[in-house]
Amino acid sequence: MEEEIGKTAGAIWQALSTQGELSLTQPKNQVKAKARFFDWAIGWLAREDQIVITPEKRSFRIRLREQHAKATGCGSPNLRKS
Repeated sequence: MEEEIGKTAGAIWQALSTQGELSLTQPKNQVKAKARFFDWAIGWLAREDQIVITPEKRSFRIRLREQHAKATGCGSPNLRKS
């Protein structure tokens, strides 16, 4: 299960790295992961301080934190197990 969450988090991170800020539904449609794995992956990225989540009218927008985007370029995140 953790492997699937990690793969999903990496795919979300990659989408944000290449496309910039997105609505929450955009990577959800691109990643093609089961809803629960997508949600857990978003939580993992947020807990690891990799992303910023901003409320929008009826949804949320997500983006990489600037220091992670600048420091790592287009590579995948270094996700730690907590």
